[in-house]
Amino acid sequence: MRPIRVLCIALAALSAITAAGPALAQQWPAQQILVVSPFGAGTTDDIVARTVLDPVGQQLGQQFVLDNRPGGGGTVGVAAVVKAKPDGYTFLLSSSAMSPAVILHKSLPYDTLGDLEPVAMFGGEPSMLVGAPGKGVTSVADLVAAAKANPGGLKFASVGIGSASHIAGERFRLAAGLNVQHVAYAGPGQALADLTAGRVDFYFIPVTPALPLITEGRVVPLAVSTPHRLQSLSGLQTLAEAGYPVATYLTWCGISAPLNTPRDIVDNLNGAIGKALEIPAVRGKILRIGFEPDPMSPEQFGKFFADDVAAMIKLAKDANIEPTQ
Repeated sequence: MRPIRVLCIALAALSAITAAGPALAQQWPAQQILVVSPFGAGTTDDIVARTVLDPVGQQLGQQFVLDNRPGGGGTVGVAAVVKAKPDGYTFLLSSSAMSPAVILHKSLPYDTLGDLEPVAMFGGEPSMLVGAPGKGVTSVADLVAAAKANPGGLKFASVGIGSASHIAGERFRLAAGLNVQHVAYAGPGQALADLTAGRVDFYFIPVTPALPLITEGRVVPLAVSTPHRLQSLSGLQTLAEAGYPVATYLTWCGISAPLNTPRDIVDNLNGAIGKALEIPAVRGKILRIGFEPDPMSPEQFGKFFADDVAAMIKLAKDANIEPTQ
């Protein structure tokens, strides 16, 4: 066979393969879609994902199936998606827990930023800085003044190193220049028991479970961790308004895909999620559990995630957080 003919055949084959990619993407989805959650069922991320993906599935004509694969602090589920075929039928329920994993593990079985395609952001869950009752602390300024008047004497609670409550507490401590002690608990029940009894002085807790505690007078609301005031708590200042904008912190979740998932599929799913987040019933349900919708383009979500990981690495250095696994 002549070399020119061989070359022509090869180029024709390559052209057919290249053309097949967009064609396959345009046919997507042709079957149900798996979304791997790296944590157990019943979390806020799970509830948000199911609430949003049900109408997304209706738009696209295929069901989204949430598959909980807990283990390894979330790394088992992430690793499974990283290894999956990038054909648009396996996605990851990404979350803010992926960022501290970078600093809590000596090594990970994947590249957190390099092995995944950002698809869409659902939004974030703000935390509330609450104080112990009966100590005369009714504002962030009061808390800072009390901590500086008694270096090393005040304590803040968390539900473990690398947890959202720990990260929020450390960010606030560093931003305010406080010398306070960190006390890690096995769960929120124990942390709240010691806070309400005055054995610890402050704690970052998701807004929704904080509301009944405030109503009952068991904790004192000091600030929210969002960049802007919440509609449901318009009278409560933000940490930024209190003078500590770098202490702003949200837990978040969204959808990522295995690397090299076709861009047409990524854009299609991103658009469908954006439409779902505009549905009043969807927005209302996730707002009621304290979650703030915040749709983003794939590029915006990728930058947001990269910035979150970078901030976590800096926090580990500034707060001397060592790997635990």
